[in-house]
Amino acid sequence: MTGDPDASAILRSRCREGGLDVNIVEFAAAAAVVAFAAAVQGTIGLGFNIVAVPVMSLINPLLAPVPQLILSLPQSIAALVREHGEVDRSGVFWILVGRLPGAVLGFWLLALATDRVLDLLIGALVLIAVVILATGFRFRRTRSVEFGAGVFAGVSSYVSSIGGPPVALLYSRDEGPTVRATLGLIFTIGVTVTIIARTIGGDMTGRDVALGVGLLPAAGLGFLLSSWLKGRISRDHLRAAIFVLSATAATALLLRAALA
Repeated sequence: MTGDPDASAILRSRCREGGLDVNIVEFAAAAAVVAFAAAVQGTIGLGFNIVAVPVMSLINPLLAPVPQLILSLPQSIAALVREHGEVDRSGVFWILVGRLPGAVLGFWLLALATDRVLDLLIGALVLIAVVILATGFRFRRTRSVEFGAGVFAGVSSYVSSIGGPPVALLYSRDEGPTVRATLGLIFTIGVTVTIIARTIGGDMTGRDVALGVGLLPAAGLGFLLSSWLKGRISRDHLRAAIFVLSATAATALLLRAALA
């Protein structure tokens, strides 16, 4: 039949129809990663972009880092709404103020970066985050430290969509509900700032938006799963899983950049 080739082409690569340049196998793998990353963040308060960005970059560079920003926003809002009464409002202001100059610095860095440099930046940022978080080191929360964490988060969020670790360090010893709700508020506002900055800077395309929106159901599934997981799985075990997966993916990115 004359229609068979067209039908098979649609089945093989439905995502290419909209000019997305992501085949159906890559999209399915991305959905699985997003669901897992959303479950991790919904359970411990951070980890969505630490997990998703490096792995998605390996699946297909077009899947990261910008689509994760779009996925992060509803994820952060949902975390805030779920445990809004546990927010620690004392340090949020200076962290968010710091994200503004951080976003400007991120825009400048992105304008200078090649694909190889972006691989190096994403890989290095993730490895640094893993090492720091794994040590259990805790900064004393002062205004200058909160502002500095906000700047670092703004830069890393703009460049690689990974803005959580600098802020999460400040709350590494707080209770789970406080961490999840506070980071949810910070990420909601911070990610919104980054999205606006990227849009103004011309660093967000229609393809990025389409990929992010297309993966939202997977993120929603992962977040729903986290509502069940957060009271049943050890936070330490989940953190260890993040460290292993993130370090492996980041190392692969660094090797790819070195061999390019």
